[in-house]
Amino acid sequence: MKSKFYNFKYLKGDLTGGLVAGVVALPLALAFGVQSGLGAISGLYGAIAVGIFAAIFGGTATQASGPTGPMTVVSAALVASAIELTGSLEGAMPIIVLTFLLGGVFQVVFGLINIAGYVKYFPYPVVSGFMSGVGLIIIILQLFPFAGLDSAKSTWLVIQDFPRLFTDFNWQALTLGALTVVIYYVFPYITKAIPSALVALIVATIAGYFLNWDIPIIGDIPSGLPSLQIDGIFLVDSGAYALIAEYALVLAVLGSIDSLLTSVIADNMTKTKHNSNRELIGQGIGNVLAAIIGGIPGAGATKGTVVNINSGGRTRVSGTVHGLVLLAVLLGLGKLAGYIPLSVLAGLLIPIGFKIIDTKGLKHLLAVPKADAVVLILVLVITTFGSLIQAVGIGLLLASLLFMKRASDIGEKGMEVGTLAGFDGEKPWQDELEFYNEFKDKVYIKHLYGPLFFGFTSHFQDEIKNIPDEVKALIIRMDRVPYIDQSGLYALENAVLDLEQKGVQVLLTAVQEQPKDKLISIDIVPDLISEEHIFDTIGDSFDYIKSTFKL
Repeated sequence: MKSKFYNFKYLKGDLTGGLVAGVVALPLALAFGVQSGLGAISGLYGAIAVGIFAAIFGGTATQASGPTGPMTVVSAALVASAIELTGSLEGAMPIIVLTFLLGGVFQVVFGLINIAGYVKYFPYPVVSGFMSGVGLIIIILQLFPFAGLDSAKSTWLVIQDFPRLFTDFNWQALTLGALTVVIYYVFPYITKAIPSALVALIVATIAGYFLNWDIPIIGDIPSGLPSLQIDGIFLVDSGAYALIAEYALVLAVLGSIDSLLTSVIADNMTKTKHNSNRELIGQGIGNVLAAIIGGIPGAGATKGTVVNINSGGRTRVSGTVHGLVLLAVLLGLGKLAGYIPLSVLAGLLIPIGFKIIDTKGLKHLLAVPKADAVVLILVLVITTFGSLIQAVGIGLLLASLLFMKRASDIGEKGMEVGTLAGFDGEKPWQDELEFYNEFKDKVYIKHLYGPLFFGFTSHFQDEIKNIPDEVKALIIRMDRVPYIDQSGLYALENAVLDLEQKGVQVLLTAVQEQPKDKLISIDIVPDLISEEHIFDTIGDSFDYIKSTFKL
């Protein structure tokens, strides 16, 4: 049955997808709440508010939103800074709530002024270094809770306190934490029908409860609906304004990037297209409401979104159900969550930290251009041991300066898509005319000019996605591409993978020395594009198609 507002044929899948996504989100929401320094309940409040309202107002039909690793790391840094400024958590709360609220407002503004159109220009090494740094922060900060000990609030202080980890550890807490990690990784080999994180949480918590071990637990969790937390937020001392603005902007930018990356994943899985600006508005509304009830901010959660889609979710009803499931847990089982050991939550977060680390970018450090490798490592180190804000700012500035230096060296000014022979209505080059007239319905030709770098990669991928389904082969002319950076390499790799799934053969012609060396160094050649499909001239590729393809 289909109404004006909703097609009920999706109802069963939406309910199932939302339920499973909610179950997956529960243990992570509690764990992220604890890591933020505001307590497990703040994680649950944030998951409920962002989960429900980002789904209703957002621009990605299947997005499941809630607290994420990167957002939690920034939130924890804010909490520590606010406490240092005021002397207590109670005194810091107005600053924290106002920052979270303002971050959500910034996201709404971003959506209204089309900031989403600029987020895609972030260089890959900056994003990779930042995400890997966030993953390391999560791992390092959870080492002491994993061993049943109190942890310092910064990674550097944790490392300085490292000897205590080996002398004062609680073996009972350590046992439960290890049990959690083992179940988390092993249970999927038994069945994937039940989320391993939930199984690990329940089994380890029950074990700790009945063994009556002396280990730190979450403790009392308030039951019932949350109360408003807006007292005093408009009376914050002016000395905190800079801190509030700084962290609010970082949360807004990071939450936007996090959500839009997840939206792209959802698009690829469902073959739909999200509305980026509406997504930011929805995320902003969710984060504003989360702040008002004392929740930590969130973003589009990749794991929850993938689970939602795989379980049948197809509309925004599924994301809303995901949030309502968590609300039901709060109202019905909130007190039981207080018995969860902190070492068990650490055992859930440490694997999440490893998943956030960009192993692909790190693996290719010696293969990508040295400038990109330097930016990635620098951003990673500053993120892990310094300021997250400075890490991104320095990374963007350095990436831009290094690119300008490289562009100056090679005498090129930019990158654009040139004449496209095929279905785009442009006229082919003279050496393509005969071939174009014979094969224009089956073969697409793209010309690229200048370096394939981070400022062009998004446009390049959009152009590739617009290639008609009838096309059987794509020829990319690279005779005027003197340089390719890490962002360009991965953009080309993703484009080839997408085309392969559509049954399109990719051929490269006149590839210059630096791009070819880098394509080989990260195994795009020959793993994705064989040596046989790289030609010295466009004419050679035409001969290959005429002799090989039955078009």
